[in-house]
Amino acid sequence: MSLLSVDEAKARILKGVKPAAAETVGIEEALGRVLVRDVKATRDQPPFDSSAMDGYAVKFRDVTVPPARLLNIGMSAAGHAFGGRVKAGQAVRIFTGAPVPDGADTVVIQENTKVQGAAVTVLHAPRQGQNIRPRGLDFARGDVLLRGSTILGARDLGLAAAANRSSLAVRRHPRVAILATGDELVRPGARPRADQIFASNGYALKGLIYRFGGKPFDLGIVGDDLRATMRAIGRARDADVLVTTGGASVGMHDLVQEALTRSGIKLDFWKIAMRPGKPLMFAREGGRRIIGLPGNPVSALVCARIFLKPLLSGLLGLPSDDDLVEAELEAPLPANDQRQDYVRAKLARAVDGSYRVSAFPKQDSSMQRTFAEAGGLIVREPFAPAVKEGSLVRVLPLDF
Repeated sequence: MSLLSVDEAKARILKGVKPAAAETVGIEEALGRVLVRDVKATRDQPPFDSSAMDGYAVKFRDVTVPPARLLNIGMSAAGHAFGGRVKAGQAVRIFTGAPVPDGADTVVIQENTKVQGAAVTVLHAPRQGQNIRPRGLDFARGDVLLRGSTILGARDLGLAAAANRSSLAVRRHPRVAILATGDELVRPGARPRADQIFASNGYALKGLIYRFGGKPFDLGIVGDDLRATMRAIGRARDADVLVTTGGASVGMHDLVQEALTRSGIKLDFWKIAMRPGKPLMFAREGGRRIIGLPGNPVSALVCARIFLKPLLSGLLGLPSDDDLVEAELEAPLPANDQRQDYVRAKLARAVDGSYRVSAFPKQDSSMQRTFAEAGGLIVREPFAPAVKEGSLVRVLPLDF
C-alpha cells in the first residue's frame, strides 16, 4: 500500500460523519457543551422600566426648574414595586433595579436632592428619562440570544439563565474508547522491569479528548497477545470512536491490525505520508470509527491532533478545519522529503499580533519534554524547498 496524503487520510476519516444525538441537560451541567438549537428570549429583559440608580422617581415636567419641591409618597425597591401612581408634585424613593412607578418618567439621583421628612427638593434639573433602563433594553421577547453550535461558556450560561432556561439541548459527548497495547508498558506508580516504560499515551489522550468535547473511557493496557487484544476491541462496541496506541506497524509484536482483521473489521488504510506518525491505521465498523495511533508518544499525539480532533468536531456538529497561523521563521529550515512534516517549535506572539516561530533543533519523535514545551507545529508540505530565516511559514498552534 502506498503512503496516503494527510488530506486524503483526513477526508476518509471524516467521510459520512454525522453529529451525535442531542440530549437535554440542566444548565449547571452545560458548560463547554455544544448547543443544538437557538435559544430565544421568552420575555423582555428587563421586563419593566427599571431604575439605573438610587434616587427618586419623578415626573420630568415637575423638576425642569430647580429647586423643585416634591412630596415623597412611597418606595420602590428591587422585588418590591410601588403599587400606586405618581401624580404631579409627587416623588417615589427608588433603588437600583426597582420598577419605575406608573406616572414617573425620570429618576433623579439621591445626590442631587435634599430630603426633609416627606419633602424632597430636587437641586439640579435632570434630562427627561435619565437613569431609567427601558423595558427590553438588554433583549426583547423573540430575540435569538444564543445560536445553535455555540460552545457554551460561562457568559452564555448566564444569558440563558436570564432568559429563564433551566435546561438546554446540547450535543451528546462523543464516546471515545482508549486501548494501549504492548508488553513494554506499565502504569505510572507500578514497578517496571528493566525493559519496560511507563504508559503515558492514555493520560494525554484523555486530556485531548476532554479538551475537544469527547468522553473518554479507558480499556486499559493489553500485552502483545492477539486474543486479549481482540477481547479489548470487542469491549468498545458502544463507542463512537476506538483509539488504539501501539501495535500499528507490521512487526511480529504489532498485533492490532491482525486483531481488527480477525474481528471482522476491514482496514481502510494504515500508512500516512507524514512525520511523525507514518504508521497510522483507520477502519470503521458500522457507525464506529477506529483510529490506530502509533505507540510513540509524540507521534500518537500529533496524529490525534491532526485526525482525532476534527473527527470529534464533526461528531459535535462543529467545523473541522484547522486554524493555522502564519509566523516569521527565526532560523532557516532545510528542504523536506516526501512526507508532510509537523515540526515542533516555540511559538511567540508579538504585541502587534504577529507570530514568530523557531523549530527545536532535535525532532526525534520520542522526545515528550520537547513536545510539552512546544507552542506549535510548523507544517511543511511534501518536497517543500528550504526556507530562509525571516520567511513566513504555516504553524498549527498546539491547543491542548
